[in-house]
Amino acid sequence: MTQTLRARSMIGRATEYFRKLQPEICTALEKADGSARFVPTLWEHPVSGGGDSRVIQHGALFEKGGVNFSAVESPLNELLAGRLGVKPQRVHAAGISLILHPESPMIPTVHFNLRYLELEDGDGWFGGGIDLTPYYLFEDDVVHFHSTLKAACDRFDPHRYPDFKRRCDSYFQVKHRNEARGVGGIFFDYLRDDPDRTFDFVESVGASFLPSYLPLVERRKSAPWGAHEKEWQLHRRGRYVEFNLVYDRGTLFGLETGGRPESILLSLPPSASWDPAFRVEPGSREAKLVDVLRTPKDWVTL
Repeated sequence: MTQTLRARSMIGRATEYFRKLQPEICTALEKADGSARFVPTLWEHPVSGGGDSRVIQHGALFEKGGVNFSAVESPLNELLAGRLGVKPQRVHAAGISLILHPESPMIPTVHFNLRYLELEDGDGWFGGGIDLTPYYLFEDDVVHFHSTLKAACDRFDPHRYPDFKRRCDSYFQVKHRNEARGVGGIFFDYLRDDPDRTFDFVESVGASFLPSYLPLVERRKSAPWGAHEKEWQLHRRGRYVEFNLVYDRGTLFGLETGGRPESILLSLPPSASWDPAFRVEPGSREAKLVDVLRTPKDWVTL
């Protein structure tokens, strides 16, 4: 009973935290870009609740990005309930989701989300993660990214980072291409033991996003690139689209529970290409990335 009551009280705490985290991240990203600003759009869910979708476009660094907050209530039909492993019932869901697609192929795309789901029967759990999708492989950048996430996990349990990294490597697979979407990060779901400590962990992950990613932007924003590098970026963005539309559970859950399609599909890049004649030259910088995408590495111990 105590566990159930604590879970029921968590939806308010999680909602408030995600609501406050959104403007903090947007402000820092606007400062990094130095030109564009996030434009907010408030929307209402057809059943209950709604969200705030904030979009940045055509900036000095970010070609397209979004930081979305939502807090909704909706019924789970038998199909969705089955996917979650629960009985059909009402669900409260709150979360923050972020995607950034930089203009420069030298700066990686990044995805970040945190969410809390609470069921009518009192069960509730956190999920989320952060993952990096570079177009050109700078190993020191990937090491920094993973090291920052590891530190956020290690404050709670030294087993969490290796576990959540493996889950990330497993989840973000473009299976029909036999390659990963990117170089991973951490991914977790169904965290429900000790709700207060789990909430502290989620806050630690949220606080790790900016220090994990912004240093990479600063390092690579002046790196030169041209038409060839842009073509490769568009080619890789095609793989990103394939994963998000074919495999991503969050996309499917959002659409099937009546979420705002424009907010859900904001994760897609502004442009992509599928050139059947495109070839990766052996020994090239592009081939170096593909090798890593086909064989995940342990970046922290490089």
